[in-house]
Amino acid sequence: MNTITVLFYVFSAVLLLASLRVITARSTVHAALFLVLAFFSAACIWMLLKAEFLAITLVLVYVGAVMVLFLFVVMMLDINSDSMREGFWKHLPVAGLVGALIALEMALVLMRGFQLEAPVASAKDIEIGNTKLLGIEIYTHYLYPLQLAAVLLLVAIIAAIVLTLRGRKDSRHMDASQQVRARKADRVRLVKIAPVIEAPSAPKQDGVA
Repeated sequence: MNTITVLFYVFSAVLLLASLRVITARSTVHAALFLVLAFFSAACIWMLLKAEFLAITLVLVYVGAVMVLFLFVVMMLDINSDSMREGFWKHLPVAGLVGALIALEMALVLMRGFQLEAPVASAKDIEIGNTKLLGIEIYTHYLYPLQLAAVLLLVAIIAAIVLTLRGRKDSRHMDASQQVRARKADRVRLVKIAPVIEAPSAPKQDGVA
């Protein structure tokens, strides 16, 4: 057992522990911090696998931007975690069944991948670098799945906006269709007003009040 193997098991143990604490921590702030630790551990594992681009992307995008936003939202909303956990045990059987199915599917895919022989990197691939090779693989062999994932994300964003959009009586909003149909005659009216010139006042004489 070499040093890389020991580090892999250490980072994997930390990742599993942090992931467990994300769903079991009573404080939402603590759960978000454990999620940051899980991301860092996953980035370290990717560094061991010589996937530097994925590791840096995970740290910069998720830890540096997404998790900071999560922490700000959690701290500003002051979410009551006790009320959110009231129906946790009621949905535990269904959640456990779904989690077991996902774990089984991942195990089948991973075990099939482990049984295949890993391709040996050529000298040209090593010279190009894994970042450029990743871009070539994504935008050539996996272009259609990438476009499909982008469309699914777009649909998810639109669905989230539609589900969370609520009409409020005190909100001030404009109807875009009415703005497009607006005419100048409906908004501006020119009125001619005759000028009024005041007569000059008479000068005051000395001794006269």
